[in-house]
Amino acid sequence: MAVLVNGELILYGFVGDNYWDAGFTAREVIEALAEVGRDADITVRINSGGGYTDDGVSIYNALKAHKGKVTVIIDAVAFSSASLIAMAGQDRIMRKGAMMMIHDPSGGVWGTAQDLESYTKYLTKQAESMAGIYADVSGDDPDDIRDEMKTELWLTAEEAVERGFATSVAETKSKVVAAHDYRVYSQAPERLVAMATKKNWSHEEAKPRAMASATAPARQPEKETNMTEKTKAEEASAEIEAAKKDAAKAAVAAYQTRRKNVMALEEAKGREALAEKLIETDLSEDAIKDTLSVASKAAAPQVGKPQASGYEQQRISAAAGLAQPGSAEKTEAENRTPLRASVDRLNKRR
Repeated sequence: MAVLVNGELILYGFVGDNYWDAGFTAREVIEALAEVGRDADITVRINSGGGYTDDGVSIYNALKAHKGKVTVIIDAVAFSSASLIAMAGQDRIMRKGAMMMIHDPSGGVWGTAQDLESYTKYLTKQAESMAGIYADVSGDDPDDIRDEMKTELWLTAEEAVERGFATSVAETKSKVVAAHDYRVYSQAPERLVAMATKKNWSHEEAKPRAMASATAPARQPEKETNMTEKTKAEEASAEIEAAKKDAAKAAVAAYQTRRKNVMALEEAKGREALAEKLIETDLSEDAIKDTLSVASKAAAPQVGKPQASGYEQQRISAAAGLAQPGSAEKTEAENRTPLRASVDRLNKRR
């Protein structure tokens, strides 16, 4: 889906990836703004159920830095990180029947108690920063907004104007809401939850497509005029892709060397299954050797873990990782794989 259409930014679908054949990234928005020119006035149309917080913050900052006037029109919904993007407009117009929702960022992390504590502090800081943005626009106290974010604040177009999050309501009726798994939100309207269920808007169903888009070459913005020379953005894209390939090759080589060294250890004989499992951890080769030396032969690592059940567990599971790119959609083994970690760190710098 093109981001720049007839001189307008069309931000429909998932923030930060291409779920359900719709979505947009911070990179695409920044490239589109560069194409129209930083002094040109721009209209931004939003119909998004939310997505990754990092992309939402990046897009908000890009729009705030734009020199021309930014007019935001919420065509149907602006939830979660999409509502943060909407705050960048000098004019924030909501169509009749449109809705807005703000809440705390969420995510998931695997690691030690210290890792979990650090991630909690990160999410808290991020939530406080977002509350400050909402407060600057609405004039409300940041602490009051922070309290509302913890329980989810759902607003009609009229309520958003009354609170200062929007500047006016257009008489034009809102469009059909964008595809999104609205079941991840604890206070989502029943009609949106029912719609997501009926249309099978599930993060689990969409994950394979999202993973494919993450590994595919970056989408280039569709040009409104034909250009024969590469733009600076395209050249930068080529450099990034080349760097990604080099880093991936290096990560593969390092992983293969690590596996070869571990499996060649005398201590690994008769403990191959355990050795394979330890290779996937962050332990050094010496630490793996020590672990194998005290393990009984034919020891096998535990696999699998209890499956959560019930609507609430399903909602929490689906929501984990929504705010932070890919954080909860990896399996435990993927999270532990050094190769995967190297590639993920590189993708995060895009």
